[in-house]
Amino acid sequence: MNLAKQGNTKVSDIVIRRLPKYHRYLTDLLDKGVDRISSQELSGLTGFTASQIRQDLNNFGGFGQQGYGYNVKALRMEISKILGIDQVYTAVVVGAGRLGSVISTYEGFKESGFKIMAMFDKNEEKIGKVKDNLEIYDIDDLEDYVRDHQIDVGIITVPKEGSQKIADTFVKAGIKGIWNFAPTDLVVPDHVVLESVRLNDSLLTLSYYLSMDKDD
Repeated sequence: MNLAKQGNTKVSDIVIRRLPKYHRYLTDLLDKGVDRISSQELSGLTGFTASQIRQDLNNFGGFGQQGYGYNVKALRMEISKILGIDQVYTAVVVGAGRLGSVISTYEGFKESGFKIMAMFDKNEEKIGKVKDNLEIYDIDDLEDYVRDHQIDVGIITVPKEGSQKIADTFVKAGIKGIWNFAPTDLVVPDHVVLESVRLNDSLLTLSYYLSMDKDD
């Protein structure tokens, strides 16, 4: 199990992966003008038990007041800081195809503190063109660009063939994190954060549950 450090303690990866859901629901509450919420009310929204919510938040200081609950705005701000989205991270996308285009135009990037700087591809017909307000560079220039612009995050949206080589290039250039959409397991050093999105795995899980419903 991956563990994240918070002060002198360690927080489990399971807890970290629940934080974005808290953040999302707190954002919705703010949009609706809700000022405070109890752990029991937050439980009804998130599906986590009130006890679990309190335990999760206590890993980072608690933030609640007995008899009052949580200040929605303050709690959302604290979770934003914990998740690091009060900062700005620069990123590049490798793969200027359909998936790369969808990723590069995703509105949630800016809200999450990520700024896409450029796209890269090996297709000569795409190189030099501007797509979604981003210039497409030659994949051969990837290492120099990442190093010269001190890019924080590399996003891989290409087929699995060659994806490890791209990851190696990112690592060599000093990238801090990789968001991988290639359907393969990449190998990176421990100091590089790797988050892989398994679209096909999710589809197969959906297929399983659909088939179970048919059996019933």
